[in-house]
Amino acid sequence: MMRPNLYNPDVLTCLANLSNDEVFTPPQLANQMLDMLPQELFERKETTFLDPCCKSGVFLREIAKRLIKGLEQEIPDLQDRLNHIYTKQLFGIAITELTALLSRRSTYCSKHANGKYSICSAFKNEEGNIQYERVEHTWEGGRCIYCGASKSEYDRDKSLETHAYQFIHNPKELLKMKFDVIVGNPPYQMSDGGFGASAIPLYHLFVQQAKKLNPRYLTMIIPARWYAGGRGLDEFRDEMLKDERIRILVDYPSSTECFPGVDIQGGVCYFLWDRDNKGECEITTISNTNTSTMKRNLLEKGFETFIRYNEAIPILHKVLSKKEKSFSDLVSSMKPFGLRTYVLGEPESFVGAVKLFANKSVGWIPKSQISVNAGWIDEYKVFISRAYGMGEFPHPIISKPILGEPNSCCTETYLHIGPFENKKIAENVISYIKTKFFRFMVLLVKNTQDAPRKVYKFVPLQDFNEPWTDEKLYKKYGLTKEEIDFIESMIRPME
Repeated sequence: MMRPNLYNPDVLTCLANLSNDEVFTPPQLANQMLDMLPQELFERKETTFLDPCCKSGVFLREIAKRLIKGLEQEIPDLQDRLNHIYTKQLFGIAITELTALLSRRSTYCSKHANGKYSICSAFKNEEGNIQYERVEHTWEGGRCIYCGASKSEYDRDKSLETHAYQFIHNPKELLKMKFDVIVGNPPYQMSDGGFGASAIPLYHLFVQQAKKLNPRYLTMIIPARWYAGGRGLDEFRDEMLKDERIRILVDYPSSTECFPGVDIQGGVCYFLWDRDNKGECEITTISNTNTSTMKRNLLEKGFETFIRYNEAIPILHKVLSKKEKSFSDLVSSMKPFGLRTYVLGEPESFVGAVKLFANKSVGWIPKSQISVNAGWIDEYKVFISRAYGMGEFPHPIISKPILGEPNSCCTETYLHIGPFENKKIAENVISYIKTKFFRFMVLLVKNTQDAPRKVYKFVPLQDFNEPWTDEKLYKKYGLTKEEIDFIESMIRPME
């Protein structure tokens, strides 16, 4: 009797993620990143590789597979080949003691590099070339000088993880190291001890530190939130967008298409940085099962923002060629009336009360409580949420606009648009906001749930003495059927 074919799954495809901040890399994704490298690197016994943020060891394992095959002729004896690869070519720095053990098990087939079952017989110590060292934060003014962690949150007992990652907290020692290739999936962020889910980004620090080591090639997968900057990322964004050594960028607007079941606001991307070759970047966007690839600069001439959708470039040029003013001129900055989110007002109106649009509620407050932009209170205006989630596409992109009649105001939950002379003009503005065209132009800047004034910078200002529809706008800007179809595929109707 013949035995049926048994399915033997790769254990690294079955790991549950540590969190949305520390995500395990699926083997298939790791190989897609390694495919970007010149493959002759895996045929040279001098090539050295470093994963500075090991979690599962998947990158080192997959690199080892390629080296084992690529060096077959140069080092025919398998054991000699394995010993050379593991002791001379592969290096890792784990992010925790647990991931160090897991990475060694994946890479050496043993949690001890010199253990009985290790496939490398040349190591004299248990760590091998995958090290983990508990590192402490360096505090100054209540914050870590390397990563910005809050002392009140992370000055911990030795039995707890410090999340002071060795690669970004011990730079002097690491700067002595030389590698041809640095590859990895760094921790994304850490809680800063603020309200709710407040967190500070970390991933950019790993990219910047890796560049300081001056490898020939660098590839990492990181959140795409850096496209928009903010929260300590402005300098990193400018540095990345102006770096002509980034030759490949693969962008996933929805992280679930890259990491199944993991929702990372703004999506994720991975890139190839080539130290010795400058030029245009090959940008691939994978969205809604559609794949688009184009060679272009990360920063279009005259722009300050990365446009993540290749199909949007000709549309944007057509719109901007009319040299119209920006709709953002009508949009307020945050806290348009100086009122914080927690201000809810009274449930019933009273003499001298102003209607207040607050967080998921409507209340009433005395006019005297409004000290900022009080002149807008008695005008017609439009309110729109300051934040709105970015889930699967097609998506509304922004929340439904609210007509603000005279004697109304809002908390910082909303932005103020206007003011306007009469109700009809305000309603025409709302008709424009509801178009897919309007919200597509917002999408070109907005790639997280945050929707401040700047996300409206590419939206052109219209004559609001008339209402607007997509058909009128598509005709006005001379969009082709293909361009219209792309907008329609990206944006959900707003009822």
